[in-house]
Amino acid sequence: MPRNTLVDLLSSMRFAISLLTVLAIASIIGTVARQNEPLNAYLNQFGQFWFPVFDKLTLYSVYNAGWFIAILAFLVLSTTLCLIRQAAPMLREMRGFREHAREESLRLFHHQASLAPTLPVEARRAVVETYLAANGFQFKSDERENALLIAAKQGGAGRIGYFFAHGAIVLICLGGLMDGNLPLRMQMFFSGKAPTNGNQLIADIPESARLDVNNWSYRANVYIPEGRSSSFGVVGVGDGILLQPLPFSIALKRFHVDHYENGMPRRFASDVVITDSESGERFEHSIEVNKPLEYRGVTLYQASFDDGGSILHLSALGLAPGAQSVLDFSGEVGSGVQLGIGGQDYRLELTGLRPLNVENTGSSAAAGGTEDGTGGTDGTGGRTGGRSFSDFTGSGARAPDSKTLTNVGPSYSFKLRDSAGQALEFNNYMLPIQLEGRWYLFSGVRASQAEPFRYLRIPLDDASGDIWFALRRVMLDPVRHAALARRFAEHNVNAATDSTLRERIQEAAEHTLTLFASGGFDALGRFIEAAVPETERDNTGTAFIKILQGLAWESWMMAREDAGQPLFEASEEHARFVRDSLTAINDSMTYGAPVYLRLSAFEQRQASVLQAARSPGKTPVYLGALLLVIGVFTMLYVRERRLFVLLNNDEALLALSSNRKTLDIDETFARHREALAAALGAGNNPSRSGLNETPD
Repeated sequence: MPRNTLVDLLSSMRFAISLLTVLAIASIIGTVARQNEPLNAYLNQFGQFWFPVFDKLTLYSVYNAGWFIAILAFLVLSTTLCLIRQAAPMLREMRGFREHAREESLRLFHHQASLAPTLPVEARRAVVETYLAANGFQFKSDERENALLIAAKQGGAGRIGYFFAHGAIVLICLGGLMDGNLPLRMQMFFSGKAPTNGNQLIADIPESARLDVNNWSYRANVYIPEGRSSSFGVVGVGDGILLQPLPFSIALKRFHVDHYENGMPRRFASDVVITDSESGERFEHSIEVNKPLEYRGVTLYQASFDDGGSILHLSALGLAPGAQSVLDFSGEVGSGVQLGIGGQDYRLELTGLRPLNVENTGSSAAAGGTEDGTGGTDGTGGRTGGRSFSDFTGSGARAPDSKTLTNVGPSYSFKLRDSAGQALEFNNYMLPIQLEGRWYLFSGVRASQAEPFRYLRIPLDDASGDIWFALRRVMLDPVRHAALARRFAEHNVNAATDSTLRERIQEAAEHTLTLFASGGFDALGRFIEAAVPETERDNTGTAFIKILQGLAWESWMMAREDAGQPLFEASEEHARFVRDSLTAINDSMTYGAPVYLRLSAFEQRQASVLQAARSPGKTPVYLGALLLVIGVFTMLYVRERRLFVLLNNDEALLALSSNRKTLDIDETFARHREALAAALGAGNNPSRSGLNETPD
């Protein structure tokens, strides 16, 4: 492509508008889609098909994408070339008066009028010039043979708005390039910097992953637990990090979080102590959202907060049949604890603590399972272990009957890793949560971050929060199956009934227990499909559920006897607890952990996450924004008007042009025409429409 053709393309308005359109679309994507989140979060949101597509397009970090930076650079180049090309002719147009316009062109103006002055010829020029000066016009005269053209203009400064607006675009884009990812990419390319793995001590981070303390443009996150200090920020680059030293250290004295009555955060702030690395100067300051601190050219923003190593006091309740021991221990968030459970070695990794959780606990059809408590409709019972927490609380996709935002108390997360290195992630709520008048413990589990949590809902009875665990141990313990079945038969068959029938019911109950203990409702369903004709499966499934509910009741009573608690008569409320317990036992079979970890107490330690930014592009962006406002205002409200008065011996030809057609242009021309006609002592001929508005 020839050079002139390439320059014409780059400096054309169509090219610039195309770039602006692409930037606008990209900015919308960057605003709608949350940026720089963990990749697992995007995989969970968009799925296996769209995740790699959006990843290739770098839509998860739009403003740092190479194509976005390239578009900004081309827009700077295009706008600059456009300014250079248009500067000379536009300045010439601003300074010129068009005093050499021909009479034929003036008569073709849309706004033109022919006047017949009665004032003496020698006085006409002075009258016209006096009128133009009084109305804010600048003018220049051109004497011709038997004629005089007075060319006047006002509002010529409106064209300055063009320079301001286009210059503003250049400044804003330059500021974006200076504060974007371009300086970091240049350092990595020219200085040999390369990101490193973030899971290592600061002392072990190589020099190639350390930026210079005088780095002129960066945005780094600074993680500071309470009572500790930091003089480094972390810059995320893909899956790795670069370490950005700061010219001062930041010590976090205290982190504040204020909440609304429903538990939603209202304000969070960091009380910090800044110590200059060179002078040793120290001062205290409180950093809040929208109230940053600027020191040594670095601005500190309150970005977020995290756990700073809280101490969790935990109890491990065994879920294996026959296991009754409770293990009490403590651990720090961010650390690991070795546990020996049932002859197997596990590593417990404590990953987080959230003291407050605001959930929608309004009533909803999603809050419970089916009326029989099995969660299914086929008589074999369904599985609720795959349901999320919002399905139970009514805060999911299905609209609840009412919306009640409630702080349901602390939650804690951890990973349980077996000897083979396979880990399950858990999220447990510390306190029971009330739903439809009943209380439950919630424990979520998932195999990877790409999956949502599946919640186990453990019911609590009116006596002890641990009774469900005892009920479960009794019901799944093969040693007690015979006693349970016998007890069920005795309580459900009249004493006078034939002993053969009682034995058959006892055998059926024991067989049902054995099937259920081997695989829950799924095992019952497989047995029914294999051994029962299709026409009788619904009735058989219903019979199995009734037997299981009776056995769960007997397990509950036996557990209470073991705990020395009194027995009671069955009621509707007790029946609902039995149904919930049966469903929870079924779900616990796919829980994946041999213990349930319960949080009994905690000592919270908070950490603040600050963003340390050195933004040289901030000044150009602010200046560009100011120039853009001035430029747009000038172009919209400062209107260029050119008034031509051609004086002949027997005629005064008046013509008006404007750089933009507006609603008041007709009124403006009529006002000038009438005023000049009165000043020249002339009438006027009807105006004639022309074909253009610009003289040759």
